[in-house]
Amino acid sequence: MAALNRLLRAKRELSFSSSYSWMTTDNLWRSLSSSTFSEAAQLRRAPSSPPPTSIKAFSVPRDPKERNVQWVFLGCPGVGKGTYASRLSKLLGVPHIATGDLVREELSSSGPLFKQLAEIVNQGKLVSDEIIFNLLSQRLEAGEAKGESGFILDGFPRTIRQAEILEDVTDIDLVINLKLQENVLLEKCLGRRICSQCGGNFNIANIDIKGENGRPGIYMAPLLPPPHCASKLITRSDDTEEVVKARLRVYNEMSQPLEEFYRSREKLLEFDLPGGIPETWPKLLQALNLDDHDGKQSAAA
Repeated sequence: MAALNRLLRAKRELSFSSSYSWMTTDNLWRSLSSSTFSEAAQLRRAPSSPPPTSIKAFSVPRDPKERNVQWVFLGCPGVGKGTYASRLSKLLGVPHIATGDLVREELSSSGPLFKQLAEIVNQGKLVSDEIIFNLLSQRLEAGEAKGESGFILDGFPRTIRQAEILEDVTDIDLVINLKLQENVLLEKCLGRRICSQCGGNFNIANIDIKGENGRPGIYMAPLLPPPHCASKLITRSDDTEEVVKARLRVYNEMSQPLEEFYRSREKLLEFDLPGGIPETWPKLLQALNLDDHDGKQSAAA
């Protein structure tokens, strides 16, 4: 009865206007609360402001069948959420679900939401809750049909409202907040490239910033494509300086309340990126008390 009351309350809080809204909301509740997402690994929570390279607060089962974690990645656009979420998803054996990818897939399909999404993305605005819930529910249903268990969410939730709705229907174990200084974020976003043939993600930016005023320096080598992709690189339509700055401004305005929401629940792990993948990956594993026993995820870019 308690679960039913939570479900009804969450439904009342959503007042979507389109004709498909109730259908997709029902799908989301069913997907998120399904038995497919089994009881998550028991995690000890990190303190509110932990030193990112020395935390050993989390104990994750080693058997992939037991790794039904339910994690969220937060961080500014371009910080690397997708890179590290994807690596952890392979290591832990759970799906990586990036709402940004879901939006781009819908854009490439020229589906019914194409025109609305294109206008939002090209202006650097946030996609509405209605659209995100629609896309996410479809993805979760597809995963449920394939027998997926657990998840790592990337790019969702982005608002307190989304976090509250998500909390009503499932238990998020851990929220990893990746942080990087804004001038580095801008360079990273402007250097992103995609292979138009294989879909591979690369970055031509060579970031080398010297430390000053007590702030450590940071170096991120470019992630260059193999020769067969080099002539096929394209730039995302929303990776312009104007749009990137707009996205960062919107994100910063909305991120503090969301971070405090999870910090107050002792679920937030704040992690300052020390550099590129070779420097960051082993330190992130250390912060999560994880080992890459099988060597599936090389620290090299």
